[in-house]
Amino acid sequence: MPLGTEAMVRVAVAALWSSPDAVRPVDAPALGAPADVGAWVAGLDAARQAGEAVLSQLLLGERVLVTELRPDGWAHVVAVEQPSARLDPRGYPGWLPITQLTTAATGVDGTAQMVVDTAVTALHATAAGPVAVPGVVLGTRLAGAGAPVDGWQPVLAPGHTGALWLPAAHVVAAPTMPPTAEQVLSVAARLLDVEYLWGGMSAYGIDCSGLVHLVWRRLGVLVPRDASDQATAARRLELGTERVGDLYSFARPGRRIHHIGIVTATEPRRERRMLHACHGHRRVLEEPLSVERNATLLGAHRLGAGPAR
Repeated sequence: MPLGTEAMVRVAVAALWSSPDAVRPVDAPALGAPADVGAWVAGLDAARQAGEAVLSQLLLGERVLVTELRPDGWAHVVAVEQPSARLDPRGYPGWLPITQLTTAATGVDGTAQMVVDTAVTALHATAAGPVAVPGVVLGTRLAGAGAPVDGWQPVLAPGHTGALWLPAAHVVAAPTMPPTAEQVLSVAARLLDVEYLWGGMSAYGIDCSGLVHLVWRRLGVLVPRDASDQATAARRLELGTERVGDLYSFARPGRRIHHIGIVTATEPRRERRMLHACHGHRRVLEEPLSVERNATLLGAHRLGAGPAR
């Protein structure tokens, strides 16, 4: 795999690590091909979940630029589908095992026709047959490989020859129109009660900016990965003019934005509310802004054209 090569993720969910040296024995399930992300998250205690060894997660078919290879089987990559102006103008940088990458696109490209619309599913070798790729998550983009057969949809996946299959009800056509507020909240609500995981971006575990990125990814909108970049990329709103489906951002005086959430209620006589991945509660929830949250509320923001009414 030459340097400068564009590769694709071949496992359902790949962790993007700060360094190969940051990996601990407890992280072993996340390093394989396939990776068992469910088992990995289940084996993490609260302290390890909040650690910063994992920078982000990449989904099946996500494109990366390979920038360095180590003889011990690790690749440094730039995740070009996760904008990160603060870290690298090309995308989000980090490390992952080379075995979780492939240069064989097998008909999959950046204009995927379908997107996974359920929290977790699997790709099967044949319709209703053995599992070939377990743990495929919400927001994963796939290329269709024909019409459904008996309730099963054939798709193409990187690193796999021929069609794989998943329940047709688990995918929808990739969106082509800006999302409505109802769509934003509907997708976000499917992630309620998902565990908080620093760097997480899947139904197995997620952080605040990962939630925002994943919801908009499912709805066909590419947004930055980190909270501060998300707020910078969005249009700043005067508080009181925000709508359901916009974003609230939070920062302490003189500090960079450290938290972000999706607006769920703005009525003048009611408390401001948001849906967010909360480190304190260790899960995704919808709630009114607490006293502390209101004290650090920096502003409201609207991504792209914003959610339609």
